[in-house]
Amino acid sequence: MSNANLFCALRKAFPADLDATAIDCADGLCLSYSWRDLDMASARMANLLASLDLPAGSRVAVQTEKSVEALLLYLAVLRAGYVYLPLNNAYQASEIEYFVGNAEPAVVVCADKNFNWVSKIAFKAGTQYVFTLNEDRSGSLLDRAAAMSDSHEPAVKQTDEMAAILYTSGTTGAAKGAMLSHGNLLSNAQMLKTYWDWKKDDVLIHALPIFHVHGLFVASHGALLNGSKMIWFSKFDPRALIARFADATLLMGVPTLYVRMLAEASLTPAACSKMRLFISGSAPLLIETFRDWQQRSGQTILERYGMSETLMLTSNPCKPEDGERIGGTVGRALPGVEVRVTDDAGKLCAAQEIGNLEVRGPNVFSGYWRMPEKTRAEFSADGWFKTGDLGQFDAKSYFTIVGRSKDLIITGGYNVYPAEVEGYLNEIPGVSESAVIGVPHADFGEAVVAVLIAKPGATLDATAIGAALKARIANFKVPKHIFIASELPRNTMGKVQKNLLREQHKALFS
Repeated sequence: MSNANLFCALRKAFPADLDATAIDCADGLCLSYSWRDLDMASARMANLLASLDLPAGSRVAVQTEKSVEALLLYLAVLRAGYVYLPLNNAYQASEIEYFVGNAEPAVVVCADKNFNWVSKIAFKAGTQYVFTLNEDRSGSLLDRAAAMSDSHEPAVKQTDEMAAILYTSGTTGAAKGAMLSHGNLLSNAQMLKTYWDWKKDDVLIHALPIFHVHGLFVASHGALLNGSKMIWFSKFDPRALIARFADATLLMGVPTLYVRMLAEASLTPAACSKMRLFISGSAPLLIETFRDWQQRSGQTILERYGMSETLMLTSNPCKPEDGERIGGTVGRALPGVEVRVTDDAGKLCAAQEIGNLEVRGPNVFSGYWRMPEKTRAEFSADGWFKTGDLGQFDAKSYFTIVGRSKDLIITGGYNVYPAEVEGYLNEIPGVSESAVIGVPHADFGEAVVAVLIAKPGATLDATAIGAALKARIANFKVPKHIFIASELPRNTMGKVQKNLLREQHKALFS
C-alpha cells in the first residue's frame, strides 16, 4: 500500500548526497545542517512522539521562536502521523487558552520562558505532555529526543487524512481551525514547484516566520521538495539579507520585508544579479513598492494570493512565456485551481466586475475543526469555498483583490480581524463602543487603527488603553493609533460605516 504521508514525498526529494548542506544558518548557533541531520533529527523527535503512545490523530501544538529545530519538529510530527498546530509566538495567555482549549492537543511545545503559564493552560485543558524548545537549541524536547533512535519508518497516512490545523480568526472573534490534509499540502507544493520553475541549483533565502502558510508550507515545502538548500534567518535583518543575495536564487517575503530592504543603500541591481525570483504575498503589495523594487533591483516581484484554508490560489507568471507580472494584481488561477467571481446572488461576474471570490481544487481544506455548521456556511451548494475576499478579473484573467467582505486587516503579513480586537477594547472600563479598521501603511501594508466612544462621564486615555491591550493580545493586533470620538458614522439601519472611517483616516500614515 502506498503511503500518502507528506513527509515521505519530502524525504524522497532529498539529494543523493545526504552530507551536502540542507540549511545554512545565517544568524544561528550552528553553521549548517546536512540533509542527513534533517533525516536523523526528525527521526529522533518522531520516535519520541511515538513513545508517548498518543491516540491516533493527536494534535501537537507548537509556540516557539523560529529555529531549525522547530522546523524539524514539524517534520517529525508529520513523520509520526500526528497533526501539527503552529501558533504565533506573539500570542498571549487569553489567545493560547482558546486555541489549546479548542484543539485539545495531546502535546504542547513552548519556549522555556513561557513554560509556567503555558503549561498551566495546557494541563487544565487536558494536555498530557508539555515540552520546551528554545531558539538556542536547548529545551526538554531535545533532551528527551537525544536518547531516541535516529531511524524511523513514517506512519502510513491517506491523502485525505489531516496533517495540520491552522487557526484563522473569525468575524465574530471566535477563531476557526482550518483542517489541511496531507493531500492538500502536497498537491499545492508540487504545483508550485512546477509553476515557479524551481531549478536544480536553486537556493532559497528563508526569512519568514514558520507559524503560518507562507513560511512553513510555501517556502519550506518548496525548498525541501526540490532538494534545495535554504539560507536560514531566524530574524529579519534587511542589510544581512541583501548581503546573502550573492549566495541564493530565491526569496519569499511579505511587503514589509521589501519596503525595509528598499531603505538600504546596498540594494542595487548588482547585489541582485544572482537572484532568479522575488516572491511577495500574505499582504497587499503597494504599486509604489512594486515599481521601486523594479527600479532599485532591476527585477520584478512576483505577487501571489492564498489563504490558510486554501494555500496558494493565484500567481503572477514566473516564466516569460506564461505572461508578464503586473503590479497591483495577484495573477491568474494556478494550474489545477479554479477561481470564480460571483455576485451576491451567486451569478458569475463578467470581466472588470467586482464580486465575491470563490475557489475549489485539491488544495482547498476540508473544513473547520469542530465547526460543521460554519464549514457548511462557507461552501456554496456546488462545492466552492467562499474566500470572503472581493475581487475582479480582467480580460487576460488576471485577478485583482479589491477588498475583504469580512473587514480582514493584513498588517505585516499577519491577519487581524476587527471584531476580535473590538471585543477586547469593549471590555475596557469607560469604553462604550469601538470600531477597528485598517488603513494604508507604507511599511506594513495596512495598519490597525481604532476609534473609541466613551461612556457618559468617562474619560479615555489612548496611551493607557494601548498598553492594556499589549498585555492581552499579540502586538501586531494592537492599534497603532487610537482615536477618541464623540460618535461613529452610521447608516440608516444603525450599522457603523467603516468605509467612511477608512476614508477619513486613509492618510494617517502617509
